[in-house]
Amino acid sequence: QVKLVESGGGLAQAGGSLRLSCAASGGTISSHGMGWFRQTPGQEREFVAGIVSSGDITYEAPFVKDRFTVSRDNARETVYLQMNSLKPEDTAVYYCAADRGGLGSMHADTYVFWGQGTQVTVSS
Repeated sequence: QVKLVESGGGLAQAGGSLRLSCAASGGTISSHGMGWFRQTPGQEREFVAGIVSSGDITYEAPFVKDRFTVSRDNARETVYLQMNSLKPEDTAVYYCAADRGGLGSMHADTYVFWGQGTQVTVSS
């Protein structure tokens, strides 16, 4: 059973940056694709970015492309989400997740392990 713990959330001003981390324990994430999702109250959880198990390929949702970058360090069992040029609409709880395979899919139902989430609030 892989446990995922996100950190790095908080308050940022519009145009600012935050770096989220997702640390794994209780198992390795090296064979899992990893994803970042976000959710606001009353809304569905939405895909933000994904990365394949090797780290060679990443995917970003159109609304964060060129602003957010996902990366991973398998030796440290950690995945990162670098968020730049933040906007107030980026305010959400951000979750990291590990998928069944190694693809880092945009589909939430392919993920088997989830973190508890970290709040990101962007002020205008």
